[in-house]
Amino acid sequence: MNIQKFVSLLSYPCLVLATNNPHKIKEIQAILGKTPIPLKTLNDFPPVPPVEETGTTYEENALLKGSQIAKALQLPVLADDSGLEIEVLGGKPGVHSSRYLGEKTSYKIKNEKILKLLKGMPPEKKKAKFVCCAVLVFPSGETKIAQAEIWGRIADAPKGENGFGYDPIFFLPDFGKTMAELSFEEKNRISHRAQAFKKLFTRLGAQ
Repeated sequence: MNIQKFVSLLSYPCLVLATNNPHKIKEIQAILGKTPIPLKTLNDFPPVPPVEETGTTYEENALLKGSQIAKALQLPVLADDSGLEIEVLGGKPGVHSSRYLGEKTSYKIKNEKILKLLKGMPPEKKKAKFVCCAVLVFPSGETKIAQAEIWGRIADAPKGENGFGYDPIFFLPDFGKTMAELSFEEKNRISHRAQAFKKLFTRLGAQ
């Protein structure tokens, strides 16, 4: 992606990813591809105060992260918030996906809990979607926002060693695989996060 038109003209030395999650960093770097300015993460800076994700929507949480970090570092920041929504559970875990059953609870346990809740239900009752909201926030407060989703259903059992989080239980009928069974390249072409970031940069007029 060529983001030079929108970012480097503002004379910032780099663009910051608002995360230190190694899985997410790897994914976003692959989605963005080669950038004309350095792409850094929170690991490249002294610790910034943790951001409390108190928003009720993905957009609110993404903007909270992006705006607070952009202000603290005085640099443009890319942030995102995402979650898994399961229809039969009323859209849960939703914006609380990362904190479902507690922030320190492993995704293995989270996935097992969801599978237990949906055990015995027919496939048509297991509809679910991944949602991602991506934002670009400047220290001035200027923002750009894009959101995307991908539909599937909850699998009968976890499958796949790729991906992270809820990927092993998110089944994609069109592929006949869970998200965790897709190759790294496949996932970064079709995932909710890939679509959100691609849409974001399209709106910036930078593609």
